[in-house]
Amino acid sequence: MDFDDTPEEAAFRQQVQAWLQANAPQESAQSVFRAGMDEAAALKTARAWQAEKAAAGYAKITWPKEFGGMGGTSIQNVIYSQEEAKYNLPSGFFDIGLGMCIPTMMAYATPQQLARYVKPALHGEEIWCQLFSEPAAGSDVAGIRTRAERDGDDWIINGQKIWTSGAHYCDFGILVTRSDPTVPKHKGLTFFFLDMKSPGIEIRPIKQISGGANFNEVFFTNVRIPDTQRLGAIGDGWKVSLTTLMNERMAIGGGGSALGTDDLIDLARKITFPDGQPAIKNSAVRERLADWYVQGQGLKFTRFRTITALSKGQTPGPENSIGKAVSASRGQEYTAFAMEMMDMAGIVTDMDLAPYKAAFQAAWMMAPGMRIAGGTDEILKNIIAERVLGLPGDIRVDKDVPYNQLPGVK
Repeated sequence: MDFDDTPEEAAFRQQVQAWLQANAPQESAQSVFRAGMDEAAALKTARAWQAEKAAAGYAKITWPKEFGGMGGTSIQNVIYSQEEAKYNLPSGFFDIGLGMCIPTMMAYATPQQLARYVKPALHGEEIWCQLFSEPAAGSDVAGIRTRAERDGDDWIINGQKIWTSGAHYCDFGILVTRSDPTVPKHKGLTFFFLDMKSPGIEIRPIKQISGGANFNEVFFTNVRIPDTQRLGAIGDGWKVSLTTLMNERMAIGGGGSALGTDDLIDLARKITFPDGQPAIKNSAVRERLADWYVQGQGLKFTRFRTITALSKGQTPGPENSIGKAVSASRGQEYTAFAMEMMDMAGIVTDMDLAPYKAAFQAAWMMAPGMRIAGGTDEILKNIIAERVLGLPGDIRVDKDVPYNQLPGVK
């Protein structure tokens, strides 16, 4: 595996570095957004930066030029991401739309629909959300109860979704529903996209431990969606959902906290223990730091395998689940350790008082959610066991049972 840039890649990296240096804002509202303090200011900053990136072709490098992309390679996309990560830039508002929703639209929507929706999403003018999880069906996406009933040229939607990130500021969403309860649960689903301002939609923010309210409950009461906004065939919603889920796990796979091992080591150098020595001089601290450094290197080289597959025109396999399965729990552990090193200051969340502007505290409060988003730890371990290691699959007693005959289904 060769980690060095080719001459062409090195030239592209220099081009990206020059553009970022000339255009990237020096201050952003990202940290304010993470602390749940001023979402409106963060969104305004994020929209402006997204529009600037899109105008330069960097918003989605691998997308075709007809959709506003650069028509570039996956390696160029990796290079841009590596260079952009060096800046404190607003992010998060468009990840679901551009990483999951619009790619699903590209696979199933009509040319006319793509002409209408892709460019505004790419430029940050319209934001999308993903309406999958339900109170009775989290990781079991196919177990959903939200109903879709045909009414002429429309569909009538009734039900509830939960943990919908950003629904309260989104313009559009993609939605999976149950259209036929008389067949096994994976076969009776139908997929749509819809306007989040449609009559009958109620959005209730869920207060988070961080003080923010980025997640939401979304209720549908006789919401009408025209059949022209159906994605895929009737009853084929599971296939469409898999397209979205694959993109979701690719997007979250390198996830976890934006803080890295280097930040933790830097904190250990700055924190002084009661014996007057920097925390990094303590052997127990050094042992933990070494463990997380090794884990970080393992994650990095696993991602390089994915990058190598992309560079060869291959599709990364289910082993991409390893990245999220490891990084989510790792982020929870080392952010908690960082707060322990701070002693009583670890409970301070005031950005003007806490080390690193309370970034470790904010990351720790978000970390449990990362072990659920995009597939729980248990789901990902099953994927790794069955599809990577070739172990026997779980026994699925409900596989061929009609949905309306399952226990607990009303």
